[in-house]
Amino acid sequence: MKAPIRFLFTVFTFLYAGFAEAQHAPAPHGKSSPPVTVEPLFGHNRLAFQMVVKKPFAPESKLSFFAVGSFAASYSNDLNENEMVMPVQISYQFGKGFGVMGGAVVQSKAGFSSIAGPQHTFANKTWLSVTVVSFFLNAADPGAEVFGLYEYKPALSPKWNLYSRVQGLYIQGFKNEEHKRSYLHLRLGLKHKAAAFGLGANLDQYGPTREFKPNYGIFLRWDLI
Repeated sequence: MKAPIRFLFTVFTFLYAGFAEAQHAPAPHGKSSPPVTVEPLFGHNRLAFQMVVKKPFAPESKLSFFAVGSFAASYSNDLNENEMVMPVQISYQFGKGFGVMGGAVVQSKAGFSSIAGPQHTFANKTWLSVTVVSFFLNAADPGAEVFGLYEYKPALSPKWNLYSRVQGLYIQGFKNEEHKRSYLHLRLGLKHKAAAFGLGANLDQYGPTREFKPNYGIFLRWDLI
């Protein structure tokens, strides 16, 4: 079975299992689903945007959908400065935040690959931690990716919270043992109900030479319930 067909079959199996579980799931008892978050960064070099979606197939389901869609574009629309990254994953949770995932990722710089690997998530009112290790199943260019997203949101008053985030990614190719892509994204600001705003920095590196492209600016963030 060819890789694309095998990948589609795996995704269909996960989706069907999630759909079947959702059809037989009991009605929710006040348990809220994680919000969809959208965030633009108005940087000094580029406009960056990120959307994070993490939703269970049913309120008590161990199967969930996770995606982090992002793009960056120069204000002059220089195509060499524009990029898009879109990983899409279906996860199965074993317990205590540990699980496995399978899916695909599309990158404007590196192309398409199916992915699979372990993950860990933890969330409460103050902390959010997401760690995912992805192995690229592209036989022509195998590799691995480590992704981490960590938020700290302590209360400052009954209506305001501090908002801080460290988000990182590192992609290593196995074929030539070369660095392919990495970044460190930092946020620090204030959060009021569903909205957050403050200062941000996107520190990106590309290719074996680790070409460095920093972007500093103001971010706005909103939780879509």
